[in-house]
Amino acid sequence: MTDLPQHAPKHARAVIVGGGVIGCSVAYHLARLGWSGVVLLERKQLTCGTTWHAAGLIGQLRATSNMTQLAKYSAELYATLEAETGVATGFKQNGSLSVALTDERLEELKRGASMAKTFGLEVEVLTPEEVKAKYPLLNLEGATGGVFLPKDGQADPANIAHALAKGARQKGVQIFEQTQVTAITQKDGRVTGVETDKGNITAEYVVNCAGMWGRDVGLMAGVAVPLQACEHFYIVTEDIPELPRNLPVLRVPDECAYYKEDAGKILLGAFEPKAKPWGMAGIPEDFCFDQLPEDFDHFAPILEAAVARLPILETAGIHTFFNGPESFTPDDRYLLGEAPELRNFYVAAGFNSVGIQSAGGAGKALAEWMEAGAPPFDLWDVDIRRLQPFQNNKTYLVARAKEALGLLYADHFPYRQFETARGVRQSPLHERLAQHGACFGETAGWERANWFLPAEARARGEAAAYRYSWKRQNWFDYAAAEHRAVRAGVGLFDMTSFAKIRVAGRDAEAVLQKICANDIAVEPGRIVYTQWLNERGGIEADLTVTRLSETEFLIVTGAAVGRRDLAWLQRHIPEDAHCVATEVTAGEAVLCVMGPKARDLLQPLTPSRLDNDAFPFGTAQSIEIGMAQARAHRVSYVGELGWELYVPADTARHVFDTILEAGLPQGLKLCGMHVLDSCRIEKAFRHFGHDISDEDHVLEAGLGFAVKTEKPAGTYGDFLGRAAVLKKKEEGLTRRLVQFRLKDPEPLLYHNEPIWRDGTIAGHLTSGAYGHHLGAAIGLGYVHGEPGESAADLLASAYEIEVAGDRFAAEASLKPLYDPKGERVRG
Repeated sequence: MTDLPQHAPKHARAVIVGGGVIGCSVAYHLARLGWSGVVLLERKQLTCGTTWHAAGLIGQLRATSNMTQLAKYSAELYATLEAETGVATGFKQNGSLSVALTDERLEELKRGASMAKTFGLEVEVLTPEEVKAKYPLLNLEGATGGVFLPKDGQADPANIAHALAKGARQKGVQIFEQTQVTAITQKDGRVTGVETDKGNITAEYVVNCAGMWGRDVGLMAGVAVPLQACEHFYIVTEDIPELPRNLPVLRVPDECAYYKEDAGKILLGAFEPKAKPWGMAGIPEDFCFDQLPEDFDHFAPILEAAVARLPILETAGIHTFFNGPESFTPDDRYLLGEAPELRNFYVAAGFNSVGIQSAGGAGKALAEWMEAGAPPFDLWDVDIRRLQPFQNNKTYLVARAKEALGLLYADHFPYRQFETARGVRQSPLHERLAQHGACFGETAGWERANWFLPAEARARGEAAAYRYSWKRQNWFDYAAAEHRAVRAGVGLFDMTSFAKIRVAGRDAEAVLQKICANDIAVEPGRIVYTQWLNERGGIEADLTVTRLSETEFLIVTGAAVGRRDLAWLQRHIPEDAHCVATEVTAGEAVLCVMGPKARDLLQPLTPSRLDNDAFPFGTAQSIEIGMAQARAHRVSYVGELGWELYVPADTARHVFDTILEAGLPQGLKLCGMHVLDSCRIEKAFRHFGHDISDEDHVLEAGLGFAVKTEKPAGTYGDFLGRAAVLKKKEEGLTRRLVQFRLKDPEPLLYHNEPIWRDGTIAGHLTSGAYGHHLGAAIGLGYVHGEPGESAADLLASAYEIEVAGDRFAAEASLKPLYDPKGERVRG
């Protein structure tokens, strides 16, 4: 080991590992926030991993509002970097054009265009003839239309990174190349620095921006950073003299291809349906500006379709056939934020071929996160806490990566499920559900029954599998029957995937009183619905707390947010508190018996009384059922009478069989997650990650009933967010979460559809589903208004919801459209 250069510090406030575009962006933005003592370490040379060979497409429309805002910021930043640093970025805004070759793809593009309006993006929906006018070289055969975003563009990826690096240096950041990090040091759950091949640096913060080495750097810290490198192919033609220089970036996703004019040449790249993972045995030590071996046979189908689509390619020579590695995550969304395993260890990696367009915004957001100790706004889409530890498994990552790359350009149908790396987490009831026709989806690795194919359909030879569409999918009628059973009879859900956290210790109540907005100082056996708030009054978690004893509580939350909620809880347990939080999800299966006939079904199966006097709503009791024991929780996410039965995993099949045997003659239906969602949205129950997030104020979300500002300050003071709740009450609300029902029963809602209020866009839907009982699509979304605007004035407006460019009249309500008084759950 040689020493670090003489001018290198032995201590830094922050060490950034990796000198690609994202590492340079984080360094630049930390410096812009005024941080001193920032050091960036690059194992070889800046940009030498993936950045240098990226295609440099700068698109702004992403799947959510906040992701779009980050991409918009990237474009705005790159437009000013050259003037600031003197480094030419090659940034130009010729726009981008996406072309559809099917009606389904056009529906997707039109829905995206509608969504773009709510995000403040300029967008045009084009006929095939208008597509041709934008891109005269295009063969229109099969084209059904397109979408044009005039402010999209392209740039030189390496020069963007070098410009960010120069800007960072100008603000005091020290950058050291040829310096490899060999270890991450830590103490008492907090990062303390890095060891390198040239010496050690102690640090308060370490940021993993190591790109395709990100997983390895994470392992040094004991942190899961699930990503896998894949081969990514493109060709660059010889000069084409007649090629216009103002062509927009062209995407033809139905042919897996994108095209960029580049200095009189065409760059043709692809996201082929079945990708080639790379580096499974490790990335070579000397990898630096390297290319991977050509595989022309792999790329040939893309090229053949491209020559037909862009005939000018037929006579153009190929100057470069390029194959380089890029890293992909299991769900095609990048990884950002503080690792739940280690304090002050941050990650920005796994950018799934959108690193250039994302790096400016992601770097800014992460720097602000580090500054404040919390994300600046809702970043759950890319928050590293969404992924599970098992997803860092190499075999899993390689299997999933083969699919993930191609899904970037696949149809992004609603409810689309991954096909690879499945079956890792299963309920004890999985095989039982499969025998009864379950079609499984995946959340947080859990296999969950989304809908059931009836026996008569199975007898006809139908398979329990999705046939995707933007219209009514093949399971729509089956789910409608399940929905009707829950509303009029009884349904059985397997909700084993609920994340479960036990909180125990003599200070458990005091800790939870500090974290929970509701009052959890209740007697054992009571269930409390509550939110965990941040200092802004935003919702960090939405869950139930069941008091099991004087010193023990059970937290139940969604499968997708279990890791997030556990991390939040553990970070907020005071060091001197006698309180331990333990994740216990796999220990208990959960069977939910829901519907007006739930009591009639369950009462003969248990000696315990289930009437309202003996077993009121919002309580939990231990009961016998069949020959087993269960802890029954009388709560509901579907808005009906029902019980969640928490059963030890080893007796789950017995309890399931007991309920099914008794219930089938009474019309019991097995129900899936799609019906859980359609029932909850009819009842206007919120869904974390869609309707509520850490930037949504609990009062604007309509959840003030679960906030007890009057509860006395406990051992650790007032509950988190109390001051923000009181401030909002004083100032008045500027937006409210509203429920909508379309007056036309035909259109379908998913999320992000624009909300029109009296002819002006006033927000967008945060979630949507079909309300089979209410007879139309239902949506939830925030509507902006004047501070203190009354509910009557809000509801007096005329509302429309835009779906793929068409507007449909909608009924608006601040109370649940289904059972507004909540009488059915207490029946």
